[in-house]
Amino acid sequence: MVLVASSACGSSLEVLTAGRDGPPTLVLLHGYGSSAQEWMPFTQSIVWPGRFVFPQGLERTERPGGRAWWPLELGSAEDGPPDLAQSRPKGLTSAAAAVGGLLNGFWWRRDDVVLGGFSQGAMVASDIAFRSTTRLSALVLLSGTPVDEASWRRGYAARRGLPVFIAHGRDDAVLPFSGSERMQRDLAASGLRVTWVPFDGGHEIPAEVVIALNQFLGSVREGS
Repeated sequence: MVLVASSACGSSLEVLTAGRDGPPTLVLLHGYGSSAQEWMPFTQSIVWPGRFVFPQGLERTERPGGRAWWPLELGSAEDGPPDLAQSRPKGLTSAAAAVGGLLNGFWWRRDDVVLGGFSQGAMVASDIAFRSTTRLSALVLLSGTPVDEASWRRGYAARRGLPVFIAHGRDDAVLPFSGSERMQRDLAASGLRVTWVPFDGGHEIPAEVVIALNQFLGSVREGS
């Protein structure tokens, strides 16, 4: 089912939903060039007792049907994965505001929302987690990277105790493994409950990550 929800910036955000119509709610943000629809197969492999919510990125990309949260330039493959920690992409603020408005405006119990994303979507999810007071029960970051890292770090302590799942491939040629490795270490030092899943692979969500994610989500639901 596709819904259209008002965003915080006065536009509308297209949302794809699946699963049981009720809490708890798992919100997942797709990566650059992907789409909300590409999360649908994961509703068969991610064990979740409630609602799946997949927002659609604000920008269209050159890939047919592909969407993005903001225009992205990562440079050539010869340059290696970019370190974006000192930058703040121009479109990140509006993307985070749109998704944050969606979370704060929905009718479900906001304390039962798990927010996550893959790649660019993980950056948006992190920006919401560490630069807003939106209520979250857990955070899931799949193959993301820190951006505007100094600003995020100032928000880590406010999320003390929050369960966070971070997975990243050691051979990721798109976004650096080192960024996620550093972020999980900093989050743990700030008192967040980090589950760190490094894996032998690239910019992807392999079966071993889904298995580990299911264990993490199960522990969140049990309150452990």
